[in-house]
Amino acid sequence: MTESGESRESRADGPDEQHRRPDGLDDATVDALGTLSEALEVVEHARGLLYGFHRLTGKADLTLGDAVDKLREAGHTDLADRIERELLGRNVIEGRWTFQIVEDFDDGYYALFRDLERAARDELAAGRRHLFEAEMKEERRTHGEPGHEARP
Repeated sequence: MTESGESRESRADGPDEQHRRPDGLDDATVDALGTLSEALEVVEHARGLLYGFHRLTGKADLTLGDAVDKLREAGHTDLADRIERELLGRNVIEGRWTFQIVEDFDDGYYALFRDLERAARDELAAGRRHLFEAEMKEERRTHGEPGHEARP
């Protein structure tokens, strides 16, 4: 038996070393780190949406250029000229195209968020990730059942 009361066999069947809480790490800290990780996952999702916005806006501007060409070819020169002058290549927010928004986000908020989440894991859990989820998996899986293995 280990200090936690587990048999050595159940420990070998459980999570790998990188997904086991270090000795002395309490439930409240594992929960807090799990919530911090969850917040980072939301930011990762938001980042993906921001990159989607970047790509879609760029595609829209390229397509708008095609529309301007077609309007001009169809004889609507004044309208084509106005759209080209006022909208084509326009900043999406003051002074910025979307690539600049993405860069500011990545280099500022996102980088700091990732750094602080990693620092918290390094300081409190020896850098280990997803401890909360690994323990949840152990509680929820059916030991010995196919498809419920602890490790790949």
